[in-house]
Amino acid sequence: MITIRPIALEDAEPIASLRREGRDYLAPWEPVRGEASFTAAGVRVEIEAAFARADAGVALAYAIEDDGRVAGQVFLNSIVRGPYFRSCSTGYWVAKAAAGRGVATEAVRLAKRIAFEDLRLVRVQAETLIDNYASQKVLQRNGFEPIGMAPAYLKIAGRWQDHLLFQVLNPEMD
Repeated sequence: MITIRPIALEDAEPIASLRREGRDYLAPWEPVRGEASFTAAGVRVEIEAAFARADAGVALAYAIEDDGRVAGQVFLNSIVRGPYFRSCSTGYWVAKAAAGRGVATEAVRLAKRIAFEDLRLVRVQAETLIDNYASQKVLQRNGFEPIGMAPAYLKIAGRWQDHLLFQVLNPEMD
C-alpha cells in the first residue's frame, strides 16, 4: 500500500540510504547534490529546512511509503494561498526499486488531494525534463495537462535545462 506522510527527522537515514543506492539512477533528473545529501546528517539539515518552509506556509514535504517503508519523497512547493491566486508546484522522486510500479503515480495523487482538499488550492503545477517520459506519464495519469515549455527552467544534472510545464485544476473550486 502506497501512502504519504509529513517528513520526519527519523526519515533522514532511510532517505540518505535510498539516495546512495540510487545515486546514478537519480542523477539525470535532479540537481547536482553535495556529498552531505547522501548522509543522514545532511538529510537531517534538509528536513529541518523543510520544517521551516512548512512553518512559513510556503512548502510541504512528505515521505512516500510503500508498505510502511520509505520509498521516496513528494513535495508541494511554492504554495500561494491568496485571494486571487491559489497554487503550488509539485515534485517527487522514488527509489529505483519503486520505479515503474505505480508508486510515484499514487504519491502524486495523494499530494494532489492534499493540495485541493486540505489547502483548497485551485491549481497544481509540475515540471519535467523534456525527455522524462516516465514522469510525464505519472502526471498525465493524475489529470495533469501540458501547458507549455520553459527554457532553461531548472539547473538539473549540472546544467540549465528546458522543462515541460503541466498543470491540473481543482474541479471543486469556483
